[in-house]
Amino acid sequence: MHISIIGTGYVGLVTGACFAEFGIFVTCVDKDKNKIEKLKKGHIPFYEPGLEDLVKRNTKEGRLKFTTKIEKAVEDSLVIFIAVGTPPRGDGSANLDYVEDVAKEIAKSMNSYKVIVTKSTVPVGTGFKIREIINKNLHKKINFDIVSNPEFLREGSAVDDFMRPNRVVIGAESEQAIAIMKDLYRPLYLLETPFVITDIPTAELIKYATNSFLATKISFINEISALCEAVGANINTVAKAMGLDGRIGPKFLHAGIGFGGSCLPKDTRALVKIAEEKGVYLRIVNAAIEANENQKERLTKKIIDAFDGKIENKTIGILGLSFKPNTDDIRESPALFIINRLIEEKANIKAFDPAAIENTKNVFPTIVYCKDAYSVAEDADAIVIVTEWNQFRNLDLSKIKKLMKDEFFFDFRNIYEPEKVRNIGFRYFSVGRI
Repeated sequence: MHISIIGTGYVGLVTGACFAEFGIFVTCVDKDKNKIEKLKKGHIPFYEPGLEDLVKRNTKEGRLKFTTKIEKAVEDSLVIFIAVGTPPRGDGSANLDYVEDVAKEIAKSMNSYKVIVTKSTVPVGTGFKIREIINKNLHKKINFDIVSNPEFLREGSAVDDFMRPNRVVIGAESEQAIAIMKDLYRPLYLLETPFVITDIPTAELIKYATNSFLATKISFINEISALCEAVGANINTVAKAMGLDGRIGPKFLHAGIGFGGSCLPKDTRALVKIAEEKGVYLRIVNAAIEANENQKERLTKKIIDAFDGKIENKTIGILGLSFKPNTDDIRESPALFIINRLIEEKANIKAFDPAAIENTKNVFPTIVYCKDAYSVAEDADAIVIVTEWNQFRNLDLSKIKKLMKDEFFFDFRNIYEPEKVRNIGFRYFSVGRI
């Protein structure tokens, strides 16, 4: 089977490479000529563990191709995935301009029956809109089916998430389209992966509902962490006990600086907007968004208050710039929020991240970027752990202490035991622990 993936961003490239690994012939399409040329040489435009090897191997074996020519890709493919971006508009709604443009291009190039699949995260009703656009732009009568097949890829573990998913959602109206999609995902039957077969609007809503619920869990435990600090309780123990309840589960109950990235902030706001347009007010999702913003401000204030508000000309070392480990993605990263607030207070910033420094330079070109955590600590008044990279989990704290000018240590991912850090001589601050 031949398929094409329109859009070689995070979702499109991972999807294309993984389907090629399944033995399917895949053509990835993007209008960015420079990106396509780099991909042909095996150069990945973002950091994702395992993806580069996958792309190089399947390109070499002839199952994965890259092109800027959408016409040929559509003509040769039975299944066409739309995987372009749906960035947020100013009001929080998803911008579908790229999706609609691709739908028009697909229609103009169709020469036979096609299954057109939305992989992009899109509002409910987009599938029907794509159908209308294609029908309007077809040069002759051609049968086609629309499918919603939302992705559930986590940055930093996307390849494994695709190869070993906890479910595959297929929203379609046609038995033929469902059969073709099942055939595409046939290798997952060996893993007994659950398949959820439903209609298109339900499939479109599943992704938004999932991410909004995960965001709510994060915001909930972060609000409880503030209460723990007020009453002298330990958030780690509270979260562990909660997670042992099978109705709740332990995942996404780790107190910290708040959620960021390309999915949770965007999708929660988009879901709120979708609901508003239908006259529904989502109180819980709105509260999760508000709580997340409050958490970033609350913990940043903890840094400023530790210096009695006198943080001007203090040197603050930031460990971690990406919104989570194993990615170079800084979109809505809490680290950027903290850095921006501290710069407003006229603090000096030093920073290190194993993957995200180059991306961060585009936002903060004038702060000091260091080669490792120890370089950050040198002559710093405070160290702030924002992203829980493995490199930060077993630092030589005695060495860090000797390198620093002052003794403030802010562990906003609760990596270290408070007593151990304080015994070294730090003034230690964490989340939800005294």
